[in-house]
Amino acid sequence: MINRDSELAGRFWENSRVPDCPILDFHAHMGPFYGGYLPVDTAETMVGAMDEAGVALTCFVSHNALYAPATGRSEDLSAALRFPDRLKAYHIVCSHALCPEEDLQRIRENRAAYVGFKFHPSTYKVPLSAAQHRPYWAFANENRLLVLSHTWGGSQYDGPEEAEKILREYPDLVLLAGHSFHGSWSEAVKLAERYPNLYLELTAVLDDRGALDFLVSHLGSERILFGVDQPWFAYHHGIGAVLSARLTDEDRRNIFYRNGMKVLARFPWFADIRQKNAGSLS
Repeated sequence: MINRDSELAGRFWENSRVPDCPILDFHAHMGPFYGGYLPVDTAETMVGAMDEAGVALTCFVSHNALYAPATGRSEDLSAALRFPDRLKAYHIVCSHALCPEEDLQRIRENRAAYVGFKFHPSTYKVPLSAAQHRPYWAFANENRLLVLSHTWGGSQYDGPEEAEKILREYPDLVLLAGHSFHGSWSEAVKLAERYPNLYLELTAVLDDRGALDFLVSHLGSERILFGVDQPWFAYHHGIGAVLSARLTDEDRRNIFYRNGMKVLARFPWFADIRQKNAGSLS
């Protein structure tokens, strides 16, 4: 719906972006995908889409990294190094092709390129808490990294029970629940209330009418991060859904960028990005 009561919504509808309300995107992909056409499939076209919507920074993992990590990891690193102020990579944790020594060293040598790890347990059919993942969790906890994981309500691999095992043992990392345990909204809220290092991420949440309203009314807006699974969903679709939800403009600003600034403040490189975007990321 068009939200006539929101000053922020009116400015977005008129200009397609609002300079003093930047977007921080915590869930994106990159590159082609077999069997489908994605018009935004390179680092360059992704940055172009970001410019159109006022997205200041995107954290991503490529499709190649998910399914062919031997080549995808280097492609992700290359993209993050080419656009250091716009793109940051999640290092994929491919449960069937793990090499902790090499993977962790890659992050040590390129700390400004990575925000942390990406898990996709439902794809690999390996639970979050599986023993082979422990070196990655320990490293993320020791270095206070972000970890984005696909999560889904009722999943034996990445549902609320699996996530709680991680949150209980590793309090110094920040776990981003991709899709916010989709469908298990009450469980997502309860888990976030118990663990301050859990943030709920909005990819695919916005396809369920009223879900965001429920999360904010029961949890508040301070623990929710913006993401749309770019290029699978367009930025303006996700932005419009947040603008159309029954929220205040302060809630929307929290979701679009304030909460993201809080979790990114742990990285030394973010101070430079804030300085270069002093008119918006403040």
